[in-house]
Amino acid sequence: MNMDFKRKLTIPMETKEMYPLTGAMSESIHRCTTELKRIFGGQSDRLVLIVGPCSADNEASVLDYVSRLIPVQEKVKDKLLIVPRIYTGKPRTTGDGYKGLLHQPDPNEKPDLFKGIIATRELHMRVVKETGFACADEMLYPESYKYIDDLLAYVAIGARSVEDQQHRLTASGIEVPVGMKNPTSGDLTVMMNSILAAQHSHDFIYRGWEAHSYGNPYAHAILRGYVNRQGVTHPNYHYETVAYLSRLYAESGLQNPGVVIDCNHANSGKDPFEQPRIVKEVLSFRDHNPDVRRLLKGFMVESYIEDGRQDVGGGCYGKSITDACLGWDKTERLIYDIADEL
Repeated sequence: MNMDFKRKLTIPMETKEMYPLTGAMSESIHRCTTELKRIFGGQSDRLVLIVGPCSADNEASVLDYVSRLIPVQEKVKDKLLIVPRIYTGKPRTTGDGYKGLLHQPDPNEKPDLFKGIIATRELHMRVVKETGFACADEMLYPESYKYIDDLLAYVAIGARSVEDQQHRLTASGIEVPVGMKNPTSGDLTVMMNSILAAQHSHDFIYRGWEAHSYGNPYAHAILRGYVNRQGVTHPNYHYETVAYLSRLYAESGLQNPGVVIDCNHANSGKDPFEQPRIVKEVLSFRDHNPDVRRLLKGFMVESYIEDGRQDVGGGCYGKSITDACLGWDKTERLIYDIADEL
């Protein structure tokens, strides 16, 4: 093959033995996962807010950010369940650029996947231990999911991965809620097919094993906007699309219909300052149609300590080195505004 095999990586079981969870950490994760299942299963009318940096590029600033969410969650706990977004793998359209903590635990150094696996597990562990939050991560690589599967409360499948067979089948074996994004083309049929695949059982090859999955009844839709053939971004969070998605769900026979609105990416044209407006617009129409109200389960917001973005090595603490994010002050205000609307 036209590649070098640098070294054999530790298997997930060995990594978990090196970095085990405590009983208190497992209880925090179980509590959050149970409530998420109640929300996506329709037993709770709280909304989910998956909020945090575009990419978790620095352990200290990520921990600082999540710690700021603790008193906010306490104030809105009757209406919102906050799930910090700690995305340790960053998909790249062309394959170039910073690929996340998993690839480069130090963005200024060369890629090191072994150190990245350890850094990813350590970061998620510290967040659970020090803040009590269980978090969300994107499953960029199905084979790396097992390194942190005992730590996550929510998993997202990205727009570039949702058509991939291995992502779909692996999602069918995940125990926590999994959000399937619409593809970059915007084809909702593709997204619905991915949810169908994730909710069914399968036999497939996973990490060198012949595996059997039992299906994930909490797999659901994420609307993130799309890009047309001319490269122009278009939103799909408007009432007409959400109502259409509700009809697709009604015709599909899928379990636990649900949608999360991703307020950045193509929905905002990657302008993070549009996110509060998008949230408020969706909340304004959810009561117009009872089916839409039942379908809407929450929002995704890209947020960090500082507004905007910077290049790798930019030196501004708590500022994204990938997509631009909403700063903390605006995020805190948005969370309280959402709670006031509910």
